Amino acid sequence: MTLEALIHKGLSIVTATWHLKCNTKGAMFKSSFQRTSSSRIQSDSEFLHAQKDNEFDIVYPLSIREQSPCHWSPVNVCRLAAKLLVQKPGTRVLDIGCGPGKFCMIGAATTQGHFTGVEQRGRLVRAARELVLRHSFKNVEIIHGNITGIDFIAYDAFYLFNPFEENVFPSLRIDFEVEIAPKFYAEYVEHVRQELAKLPAGTRVITYCGDASEIPAGYDCQKMAFDDKLKLWVKRDTPAKPRRIMHSLPDDPVIFGRGSCGLQPT
Repeated sequence: MTLEALIHKGLSIVTATWHLKCNTKGAMFKSSFQRTSSSRIQSDSEFLHAQKDNEFDIVYPLSIREQSPCHWSPVNVCRLAAKLLVQKPGTRVLDIGCGPGKFCMIGAATTQGHFTGVEQRGRLVRAARELVLRHSFKNVEIIHGNITGIDFIAYDAFYLFNPFEENVFPSLRIDFEVEIAPKFYAEYVEHVRQELAKLPAGTRVITYCGDASEIPAGYDCQKMAFDDKLKLWVKRDTPAKPRRIMHSLPDDPVIFGRGSCGLQPT
């Protein structure tokens, strides 16, 4: 697919899904804005096991907390995604565009995997690292850098929550710390797709929201949840064929969300 075609595809998909995902956030995430003193978690570490987003997000500075409904993964999504990605103790998971580290910390607190997040924005990296240090996480690492500098072969599983979307929809812009442009969307999606294609059979990838453009041929969608917004992709051990998608299971929980994690070039 040409660069122009990929950019056009990204623009079309984001435009079509924006109203569905974000304009309804007031109803879908109403509880996220009800941050009264009664919702505060008393224990300093209890937030890691919070059932509601406002209970977890209270640990972040206000400027980061206010962006949670649109940009940071819901806690229930984090838990299920981590469970699906970590198949054995020590599984190495990379969160591409980790923001303030919410998925990494919930995953580390609820599984025996090792979670690494890569993020371009310095203020989000600092917020994530502060929490990691405060709670003495041994299985979380936050990298301040660019996805092109990451060695994909060092990881067993990957998590993507629309990390490049703001490049084609400036209304979703997290802040002005980094440059955004449609060309970055195409370049980064293609980079991730090429890197995932090189990985061995059994590699697991979770995409949450978006159209999964980053997933190359050779990966099958083996499970869907949260109204089919979360998809588990597993690389098969046979020659690459068009992607196959299974239907969601009837007992899957359903919530809604969308986001952009703001991973950008230097």
